[in-house]
Amino acid sequence: MSRTADIDLVFARAVTVNAVVRALAGEGWSLQEPLGISYMVNNDDLFDWHSVSAGQESEVLAVVDSPHNTDYLVAICIYHSAAGSGGQLLFHVGRSHCSFIPTIDRRGLSGAPELTDMAWYLNALVPPLLAMGLVSYEARDLLD
Repeated sequence: MSRTADIDLVFARAVTVNAVVRALAGEGWSLQEPLGISYMVNNDDLFDWHSVSAGQESEVLAVVDSPHNTDYLVAICIYHSAAGSGGQLLFHVGRSHCSFIPTIDRRGLSGAPELTDMAWYLNALVPPLLAMGLVSYEARDLLD
């Protein structure tokens, strides 16, 4: 059996990856994660992730926000260096819905480490996104 956790975020209108990254940066999030900067454009249904070195943030944001990629799922990894945790932000077609999956050193609950500390992730993600038109979220931690 495996465990999956994710938070689905719904916005009132389409957002850009760049705007979301800027909003989250104020709370300590960054594209710079332990492996560099990771992103994906699913234009071939293969979900091929790419990693580039630090300092290429603007190039990555230009690729994922390109008008040529609005009809595809795109994703970036974000990381909170002070917390030592991060994950993948997947932006769905239409860009008014994205999902966060805690895949980088997932934070577990102190009394039940096998469960994801969803409250921490929600407190770190939701407040900065409210000004961008976040209207709802759904958090799940499931045993498959």
